[in-house]
Amino acid sequence: MNHRTGTSARPFRLQRSFLGLGLALGWVSVAASVSAAGPFEAGVDAEVSRNHASVEGLYKALHAAPELAFQETQTARRLAAELRALGFEVTEGVGKTGVVGLLRNGSGPTIMVRTELDALPMEEKTGLPYASQVKTTYLGKETLVAHSCGHDLHMASWVGTAKTLVALKAQWMGTLMFVAQPAEEVLGGAKAMLDDGLFKRFGKPDFAFALHTWPMAYGRIGFGTGAVTSNSDSFEALFHGRGAHGSAPDKSIDPVLIASRFVVDVQGVVSREKDPFAFGVFSVGSIQGGTSGNIIPDNVALRGTIRSYDPTVRSRMHDGIRRTATATAAMAGAPAPEIKITAGGDAVINDAALVERTEVALKAAFGAGVSRMPPITPSEDFAEYGKAGVPAMFFLVGVYDPKDVEASRQPGGKPLPINHSPFFAPVPEPSLKTAVKAMSLAVLTALGR
Repeated sequence: MNHRTGTSARPFRLQRSFLGLGLALGWVSVAASVSAAGPFEAGVDAEVSRNHASVEGLYKALHAAPELAFQETQTARRLAAELRALGFEVTEGVGKTGVVGLLRNGSGPTIMVRTELDALPMEEKTGLPYASQVKTTYLGKETLVAHSCGHDLHMASWVGTAKTLVALKAQWMGTLMFVAQPAEEVLGGAKAMLDDGLFKRFGKPDFAFALHTWPMAYGRIGFGTGAVTSNSDSFEALFHGRGAHGSAPDKSIDPVLIASRFVVDVQGVVSREKDPFAFGVFSVGSIQGGTSGNIIPDNVALRGTIRSYDPTVRSRMHDGIRRTATATAAMAGAPAPEIKITAGGDAVINDAALVERTEVALKAAFGAGVSRMPPITPSEDFAEYGKAGVPAMFFLVGVYDPKDVEASRQPGGKPLPINHSPFFAPVPEPSLKTAVKAMSLAVLTALGR
């Protein structure tokens, strides 16, 4: 991959810290950090509790009023108002619908905290009293819209974190850079903001943080170093054939059969052409062709997604998928298919030094609830900020009752709805409180406090 890894992290720019000389000289011991975290953590806890009612209210309001990628005008306006009320200098319309808030509090590092604004074109089936009933036009059709990925919780905890840090201004120095990014679900919002001069107009941060909901117990926080999400590439193929009557398939070159054979055969690329210990997935999510059951069509279109962590695996899968599609068509005597593989997003790379330092503070506060975990398979355009040269950390927060999580692990247990499920429903209070506290401590640690 062509962007930086944790092994080349810049040293922390520590200027005024209540840990004094120990921090000024470099990394402090775990014991020193933990002992210093006590009174500071109490202040964070007090603010998290004091602000919770408004934060949860915001979460439910956002959940009930979702907007799709690059259409998040009302959502962006609401978050901008929240930051202005806290004293941030706010700019709207960055990268079309993005929001940037700056709060300067003396000399010190600039810390970026990102949230996402957009929701998904899908029906919510949670039955919650604040469930979304919003409809909009998507790809020319009316569709329901839902926050079934947790971006509503991300936004509410982002505001809660801002409130906590503003209340504790006397205990830190530096600049907060709060970024509300559009269009994460289509992996285009981060690039849109960067292309609109995010770092040129507002300054390049020293460190960046983002969090994401995940179907694990609330109170749990997970992260790793290196790749923590997957590379994402989209696949499109148009298989050509020769149409005919369904009763006379010998008169046709059947693109339905070609496409079907490809869907099966291409899995050999995944199972036979890469290291079995290396992650790689190719899933076809759309097959479109024909108009009637008794007509063999001329063409069939396929769409799918390719996921990987390693750039070598990524390249090998691309080559194998193209080769299999071409060979499948040739075997049927059909014209060569039209194949398009488009890079979506790169894997998010967590900066090792930033993770190690933040981990100390999070473990001091959450104990056994904090753990390293392997990468997750979805993708995230938070990677764009790391590619732009900002040391970053992306971490996961749990959202489900621990009893339900444990029950799901038992033989015959009911699986928990994962992100993008119509039944995805975080438990608000403990999930939000964990997210706000964890992000507040992460930022304060990066500020050197």
